Amino acid sequence: MKFFGKFYYVFLAVIFLALFFILENASINGLIFPFSFAMLFALIWANQKIWLVAPAYLVAAIIVNHSLAGIISAIVCAAMIVVPFILHTIFKKNIQVWQLALYALFSQAGYIGFAAATGTNAVIFAVVSAVVGVVFMLGFVKLFEALFMRGFAYRLSVIEYVAGGIILIGLSAGLVNLDLYGFSFLKLFVSFVLLAITYCSKNYYSVFIASILGLGTLLSANNPVFFAPFVIWALAISPFKTYRKYFTALAIILAELVIGFYFNLYYSFDWLGILPVAISAIIFVLIPDKVYAIVKSIFDLRGDRAAIKNVVNQNRELLHRRLLSLSDVFGEMDRVFRGLVKRNLSEDEVKKLLRNEIIARNCETCPDRARCHRTREQDTLRVMDELTAIAFEKGKVTLLDIPSYLSANCGRVNGIITSAATLARQYKSYSGMLSNIDTSKLLIADQLKGISSVMKNLSQEVDHEIAFDGKREDKIIEELLFNDIVCTDAIVYERDAHTFEINLIVRNLDADKLKIPAIVGKICKCNMAVVDKYAATRPGYTALSLKTAPKLDCVFALANTPKSGSEVSGDTHSIMRLDGNRFMFAICDGMGSGSEAEQVSQTAISLIENFYKAGFDSELVLSSVNKLLSLQKEDKFSALDVCVLDLKSGLGDFIKMGAPCGFVMSEEDCKLVESGALPLGIVDKFNPVTKKLVVSDGDIVVMFSDGVADAFATDKSIEDFVKSAYSPNPQIIADKLLEQALANCNGRAMDDMTVLAIKIFNNQ
Repeated sequence: MKFFGKFYYVFLAVIFLALFFILENASINGLIFPFSFAMLFALIWANQKIWLVAPAYLVAAIIVNHSLAGIISAIVCAAMIVVPFILHTIFKKNIQVWQLALYALFSQAGYIGFAAATGTNAVIFAVVSAVVGVVFMLGFVKLFEALFMRGFAYRLSVIEYVAGGIILIGLSAGLVNLDLYGFSFLKLFVSFVLLAITYCSKNYYSVFIASILGLGTLLSANNPVFFAPFVIWALAISPFKTYRKYFTALAIILAELVIGFYFNLYYSFDWLGILPVAISAIIFVLIPDKVYAIVKSIFDLRGDRAAIKNVVNQNRELLHRRLLSLSDVFGEMDRVFRGLVKRNLSEDEVKKLLRNEIIARNCETCPDRARCHRTREQDTLRVMDELTAIAFEKGKVTLLDIPSYLSANCGRVNGIITSAATLARQYKSYSGMLSNIDTSKLLIADQLKGISSVMKNLSQEVDHEIAFDGKREDKIIEELLFNDIVCTDAIVYERDAHTFEINLIVRNLDADKLKIPAIVGKICKCNMAVVDKYAATRPGYTALSLKTAPKLDCVFALANTPKSGSEVSGDTHSIMRLDGNRFMFAICDGMGSGSEAEQVSQTAISLIENFYKAGFDSELVLSSVNKLLSLQKEDKFSALDVCVLDLKSGLGDFIKMGAPCGFVMSEEDCKLVESGALPLGIVDKFNPVTKKLVVSDGDIVVMFSDGVADAFATDKSIEDFVKSAYSPNPQIIADKLLEQALANCNGRAMDDMTVLAIKIFNNQ
């Protein structure tokens, strides 16, 4: 292992030495040399081994220019990265990009100083080289950050592509001057690159790369001699991309022969001139396909997106059918459970049943049975009905309740009293048990109905194909990368003509940046909002879900205080986003005050939150919670005030069960939301007060518990005060209303007090 480790570092040293040697020879018109030192500083920034990179640069620079001026200048350049690197390491301070740029600029002091001794023009070109090199270095830094931090398998931004193109220009500009006895290393390098690029990517990539490499030779020597041949190579080998490799290799060799002998594009060309291209073609053919497969995976990362999207739509269709089937199953189970409910007998039927049972227990063995039930049947039944009614209503019977006719004519009065009281108690117990059983069955039926409804709604949501937008996906990734937000993937699709849904995979450190919705919204030409955020499958990355923001948005304010003398408030409030467009606001006032009332209201509000989050509609939510609370042995109930705002349509649903009135106010108007209905948990059947109102920009919804309402004489007095306390700031309204309620009670809270104010505003 140690041997291979050393070999690896030797291999790296050779690569760095060759890279710097080529870039030291690279120039713009033989006057500006910005490539080599820019690469040096960028590689150090990218955490490459400084003890390999710096010596490789120094050796290459001295080989190219071994004059005294060249040696000193190269040493100064290398020292300006080595010394700061050591100092930053000692003081444990990371090098910032702006510091790196300054070090790179000062590293050219040697070249500028020696140029000053030569003449004015030399100084100008040396300064220009330094400035251009710093600019190139910043681009290289962006590119290396992308490659070493995100890896090769992720899309590059425009700046990073430009930086890669500059590196290719530098390599071709350096290689154009490196001929060995007429053997062109430039042709060897370019022909192999074009063969590999054509084989592993789209055809136009090779033409684009050929143009860049030709541009490098043009900038280096002001000579376009290689520009046309490189483009012709790319065009010649592109048609053979789908065939075997040796056809592509043969095509570039034939193209070089035609260029050299027929078009005569080179200054001089003979049979040996074909050697660099032939060698690169042989190397290209000999490299195993496994190596090219790795490179192909880089270029084809997004090439299979169409297939993936088709699979997504197919799975949505399958999910739609299965959800619809499950909805039918739960709907049928709902009907079955409702059919199992055993309704209680009517009151008259119960009284008749109890009367007959009392007669059966006491009169069957009585010797006077014939006299009472034949001769005096009508009187006996009338008296027994009276006695049964008393037992049914009171639950017991005493001697004072016995009719005079019965006490004068019956010798078994005590037995009748005992039987009547016992049967009445037994029936009450049985009736309560039966009612609870029926309530439980209805509760289960309600849940089955709710699940059926939720699944049906889900099936409708997925019952249409998603229209993906590949162009916007590419633009979003590029724009985010341009703004230093690393986005490895983006999915854009339209739910309808006005709603976009977008999923992004970004770095954890970028996930909370506020400019992400603004950037995405600019590309989609609408306001976007982040509706969900969760960990991505790749460590260190976060998945963001964005959706077209609704036309309205809201802010809210809370003011509350417990009952004087209580440590905790029995009022519980809930503020919850149900989905991207809907908000739920609720105040739940538990019976009494203190910790017990808090527990009651907390239980109710928790149930309501969970039902709403599951997607149940309001009527089913309240019915289910009411049944659950009514099953408790203790008489515990809660007043409930709910407001569900749809910020897309501007529709507000107001639901009140035992809660005081509320208001929807603006600067010009104040609408009353009436109170009424029994609180949750008192009776099985419930009839909440509901109201629908359209809210708009500037409206403020005011909700409060009965502790606040009871502090005012009438609803009209509350309305008058709320109008006078109007403010665009909902917190001011909430605070003023609570302060006035306390003032009306001489500063003492006679009950738990809670005020919730919600301000609606335009989001467009």
